[in-house]
Order: sequence, then structure tokens, then C-alpha cells
Amino acid sequence: MLPREDLLKGIENRDTVARVIDQAEQAIKTWEVVQSDFLSPPEFAEVQQAFSRLTEVQLIGWGGYPQAERKRLAIARPDLPLETDQVELAALEIAGNFLFDPASHRDFLGALLGTGLVREKVGDIVVLGERGAQAIVVPELVDFLQSSLQQVRSVPVKTQAISLSELKIREPKKKELTTVEASMRLDAIASAGFGMSRSKMADLINSGDVRVNWKDTTSSSHIVKAGDLIAIRGKGRVEVGDVMVTKKDRYRVQLTRFV
Repeated sequence: MLPREDLLKGIENRDTVARVIDQAEQAIKTWEVVQSDFLSPPEFAEVQQAFSRLTEVQLIGWGGYPQAERKRLAIARPDLPLETDQVELAALEIAGNFLFDPASHRDFLGALLGTGLVREKVGDIVVLGERGAQAIVVPELVDFLQSSLQQVRSVPVKTQAISLSELKIREPKKKELTTVEASMRLDAIASAGFGMSRSKMADLINSGDVRVNWKDTTSSSHIVKAGDLIAIRGKGRVEVGDVMVTKKDRYRVQLTRFV
């Protein structure tokens, strides 16, 4: 048995991590590769943190493409070979004419969940504008969704299985920049990285639109450090790179923005 209470100590997403512990114990007992549900970025980060000290089990996560936010885990004993292609995923195309009734990510997710699915069975959704969207799901639901998902908003849709290689993923653009700040406060670093005023950034932080390392934070004074990832819903991400202290005790920070 795994040290459950030790693994759950300090964990925010306790139910999710507890389920992964159950699945890990199943993998150890059965000598099989066990699949988790889709995990959100903060859930995935906490599972990795909790399991990083264990030698009894190995995990590998994959969401269908390198930048995927939501990922499933394949879980196995350490003496079994484990690759990303053992993470069981399927892709769907949800095709319709959305020219006169545009649909957002929220609309496509709502339509999927409206069929009776729970969120944990759905991975990333790639919105294709007026042509519809593509969704990554657990393979066992493909047939059900092909017959059940027939409308998004007011638009009739045809839902059909496609290969993961047919996902129309746009590679994120990267922009490197350097800023010099008096402190490593979140509002200072994020405003420089996203190119907006500090007051507007503070408003976004206070309203809960900003995440650091996939965790929500509403504190503008939160101190960030090298390696942290700052994300704003709908505006991309900024990665904090090297930090140097200048002769005037200011912070010279390398930032990479992904849009």
C-alpha cells in the first residue's frame, strides 16, 4: 500500500490525487497500465509533486499534443516500459456552420457535458472558428458522442472520430523580453510580461483571472521566481526565466511570452 496520508499532505485537490493513488495501487497489484481521467493543470502538478518521491510506481502524462493543458496519466509499475502512446486518447471533430452563430470554447464544452459527460472525461477543445471545433476525449465515449452530440448553440453539427494527427493545433508564438523591476511582485512581473499597465494587471489578479503555476492567486504582492509560469485566461502565458540583481538592487528578469 502507498503512504496515502503522506501523499495527500498539503494537497489542495485531495479527491483527484486520492483517485490517482487508488489507480496507482491497482497498477502495482495487477501489473497492468492503468489510465486516469483527464487532469487539469493544477491537478496534474499536484499529482506529479505527490508522486515524485515514490519508487513503487511510474506516471506519464499526455494530452494529445505537446501544449495540451488537460492530460491523462498512464500509471504502471516501474519495471514496465511506459511511453506517451500508452495514454489512451481519442479525438473528435465537431463540424458545423458557425458563421452566423459563433460558438466559444465554453459553448462546445457545454454541449459535450450536456450529453451527460462529466468534465473529467474531456480533454482540450480546439475551436476552429466558423467551422466548428475538435475535442480530445476518452476513447470509450467516441461512439456515444458520435450519435449524441448533434447541436452546439443553434447550429446542427456532425460529430465524427478523427486521428490525433488531424488535430489543427496552432504552435504558440514566443516573444523574449527583459524587464528591470524594483521587486518580484506578481503585478510588476506580469504587467511587464503581458505588456499592460500595472493597475490593469492588478484588476485581473483581483478578479481571479491570473494563475501562477496553474494555481489561482488573487494577491498582487505574490512573489514570483525563476521557472514560474504566469497565465491569464484568453491572453496566453509568460514564463519567468533568469533573474539577476543589479548594482542598484533591482531585479533584471528574462521573460518568455507565449501567445
